[in-house]
Amino acid sequence: MKKIFQSIILIIGLQVCGQSDDLARLEYTYFPQSSSDNSFRRFVALINFPVKVKENEDEEGIDSYLIPGIEYENINFKFEDPAPVGGIPDLDRYQSFTTSLGYLTPLKKNWILGIQGGVKIASNFELGEIINDDLIYTGAVFFIKSSEEEAPKPWRLILGLHYTTTSGIPFPLPVINYHREFHPDWTFTLGVPKSNIKYFFNKKNVVQAFVTLDGFFANIQSNRPFLNNANKVAENISMTIVLGGLGYEHNFTDHLVYYLYAGHTIMNDIRFRDGNLDNVYDINKTNTFYMRSGIKFQF
Repeated sequence: MKKIFQSIILIIGLQVCGQSDDLARLEYTYFPQSSSDNSFRRFVALINFPVKVKENEDEEGIDSYLIPGIEYENINFKFEDPAPVGGIPDLDRYQSFTTSLGYLTPLKKNWILGIQGGVKIASNFELGEIINDDLIYTGAVFFIKSSEEEAPKPWRLILGLHYTTTSGIPFPLPVINYHREFHPDWTFTLGVPKSNIKYFFNKKNVVQAFVTLDGFFANIQSNRPFLNNANKVAENISMTIVLGGLGYEHNFTDHLVYYLYAGHTIMNDIRFRDGNLDNVYDINKTNTFYMRSGIKFQF
């Protein structure tokens, strides 16, 4: 029983520390922009490797873990719309490299504390080197409480703050997550950055309806002035989208999972910003189709 409970809690810690419940994942995202020749493609590879650092003396409690993680993103943003910014051909490729370290430990009254810190390097790397403006710092603190494992309708609550510019919003975002099993074949999750409802056909096949956030933020190493206004300079690019859709997961084994999510954006905000993160130019706000697929190895 202790091993099962620890596995569940460790998955939760991975999910919030690295915004993923995966030990390893390969993923491809694609969405075109309606009424435009623009398109967005992203490849992601990540790995998390939890390390137990302290054993809990309570037989039913969880141990303490360090959770190092690394993530790589390669983004191809095909930008064909006319825009008053110089050097557009050099603004279609971005990469990011993230290293993080999380810590998960039990508290009193069945609460669990998690903290996380990390460094992201995100840029178009047109100069062929890393500069200070490419560096982004991330951090999180959160608290987890779950029902007893034997509860007829298990639930879990997560509260906290998570700082990152991955979504294109460079200030702390709330981590609010409530998960509940309300039927042997159904679960729901309410929160930020994702809410969903899942139906389990069997142990191998799961479908869901979801609403979630996605996005990216990257530095532009050689700033781009507006061609018709030298006082406006594009120094970075951000994308923040809200989308809803349907997803399918197939469990090859208890740990190896294929997934496919498809839907439509509800809010599509892609823009150039200046050094103060003020808006310089909106690239395209038209909502469009969205698809994300991959394979992951879960704890």
